[in-house]
Amino acid sequence: MATVEDVRRLAVALPRTEEHLIRDRVKFRIGRIVYLALSRDETTLGFAFPKEERAALVASEPAKFSLPPTSDLRYNWAQATLAALGPAELAELVTEAWRMCVPAKVARAHLGPDPDPGTPLPPAPPLARLRLSAEVFAGYRGVDRSWLELRRLTAPALDLTDPAHRLALHRWLNSWGCRLPYPAEGEPYPLQEALAAWTAGHPLPGTPLADLTDAETDALAAAYEDLAGLPAGSPARPRSLGPTAAAKALYALRPRTVMPWDAAIATELYGARDGAAFARHLRTGRAWARAALAESGLDADALAADLGRPAVTLPKVLDEHLYVTITRRTAP
Repeated sequence: MATVEDVRRLAVALPRTEEHLIRDRVKFRIGRIVYLALSRDETTLGFAFPKEERAALVASEPAKFSLPPTSDLRYNWAQATLAALGPAELAELVTEAWRMCVPAKVARAHLGPDPDPGTPLPPAPPLARLRLSAEVFAGYRGVDRSWLELRRLTAPALDLTDPAHRLALHRWLNSWGCRLPYPAEGEPYPLQEALAAWTAGHPLPGTPLADLTDAETDALAAAYEDLAGLPAGSPARPRSLGPTAAAKALYALRPRTVMPWDAAIATELYGARDGAAFARHLRTGRAWARAALAESGLDADALAADLGRPAVTLPKVLDEHLYVTITRRTAP
């Protein structure tokens, strides 16, 4: 739960920030530009936010985020219930609001270069396109069989500290074409040991995709990069787990959080399959999920069901759209 002091601590640490008391309201500004403002009772935080993305933000969590008063709708501004914000979420919100109001060179000097300077995210597909893609994907033979079997074998959730769950994940990845070799009798099983060590070093956020913070996205991208490099072959046939299997494994571990990819999707959208590209992919998924939720007015599980895919999650529905349109080149 965030407090006024948390806001103050974060804001005053940002270059050029000044705190002012204006008409009984605490405000933080750069010169004459206000980028944070507390309500008089200090329960609501107003913050600089792109107005074209505001509706999706509010629709994603209406109990947390809200539109500004009618008189402020023309501004790049949104509001949040302060007590509903977590520490990482507040830090991201404050920093991004500040970034909007300072010169780019000041932001770069303080935060480092932008992760994707000058490159817009791929535009979000409208619900009508998602629905058509879902229909095409659902028509493929046995699309949910191996996923439902994995869920059955690893209920209530996939746990990579369990050797049986690691084997089930290996088999599920191979059912989706990853071709990871199984050890011959008497051979070591490097993937089993590597997955156990990896999961101990990478606690993963369980935040829904639409609500991921940049810090959580970066943590998932680091986990992905390490996961992709894990040994997955035998001494006679050395190989790594690889980018596609790593993304699918992260989806299996966090199905409401991670939008997976394959080589065709990653290459066409980002031109790379490293951790930076995967972070960008998650940001794409976040923007798409927010747009779909805003357009539908449904929650994530209800939206997946409404699109005809009740067995999977919204991140997987978005991945299926990419698979249909990019990997399979099927224009719904």
